[in-house]
Amino acid sequence: MPRKIESPTIIEAAGNKPKIIKEFIGHINSKTADLSIAKMESPAGWVEPGQIPDFDEYTLVLKGHLKVKTKDDLFNVEAGQAIITFKGEWVQYSTPEKTEYIAVCLPAFSPETVHRDK
Repeated sequence: MPRKIESPTIIEAAGNKPKIIKEFIGHINSKTADLSIAKMESPAGWVEPGQIPDFDEYTLVLKGHLKVKTKDDLFNVEAGQAIITFKGEWVQYSTPEKTEYIAVCLPAFSPETVHRDK
């Protein structure tokens, strides 16, 4: 049976500046482990620690500009573009300007499976 999600849960974000994570579907808001869907609202100059997650992440930039750094490359993802990062590979996200994006993680994001750099 379908289940309507009335509103997201705000989740604390890692990084050097406050960022708003609105989880619509995932471990916390819908008790869903298969995947997570969240809207991110990130300030200019935000950088999070690198990570080696146990999930694939599909990211669609709605407004602004997302930088995605891997061990070998730096990707500039603009509004209207998307990027896929894969589990088991080191990645670091940052926003040089105020940015809004949707992140879908498969399986769902959890603090235990993100494996952030110390």
